[in-house]
Amino acid sequence: MSGRRTETLPERYFSEIYASDPDPWRFTSSPYEAEKYAATLRALPRARYGHALEIGCSIGVFTGALAPRCASLTALDPAEAALAAARARCAEFPQVRFVRGAVPEVWPEGRFDLMVFGEVLYFLSPPDLERLVARVAASLEPGGDCVLVHWLGETDYPLSGDAASEGFIAGTRAFCHPLAGARTAQYRLDVLRRFDGAGEAGRDGGS
Repeated sequence: MSGRRTETLPERYFSEIYASDPDPWRFTSSPYEAEKYAATLRALPRARYGHALEIGCSIGVFTGALAPRCASLTALDPAEAALAAARARCAEFPQVRFVRGAVPEVWPEGRFDLMVFGEVLYFLSPPDLERLVARVAASLEPGGDCVLVHWLGETDYPLSGDAASEGFIAGTRAFCHPLAGARTAQYRLDVLRRFDGAGEAGRDGGS
């Protein structure tokens, strides 16, 4: 579409959105969000994960649904107001750790066997998407999974849902292969698995 932004959306973009509306994308009430979250959970290749990373956790609705399947879950978001709501919503899950920041500049320490990118990659410019792929390459465990979910409607974001997903898949081709994919009229869902390194083949059980 015309008028697409060329730079990665800054942290203040999200802070201003949450300042005017505590649930700007209707995560708590939208049938679209509920169906998408359910589909994402069903798409996870394993029942359990050791250390998961959720990029763009917002107010923690999906975080709370994912947490019971993770021994440890790190959730990141650039907006402090969103994180405050997420901490309150997920207070019953001591295994969840929240980090404030925007990728690719901010990236949690550690290694992860699951990374979830829910409607966030299209906020990045192409160069920043490349930098993000380098972050993933450095911290995704051998045999680890990446899940991408992106809205397919028109926006003014730097990338469309398809361009963001395809760019990530192309960038990780040297170390990840697609496991599964689904597409609806509203969103696409892609599941990738790291294949380089020891311990990838046949790992379908959780950590």
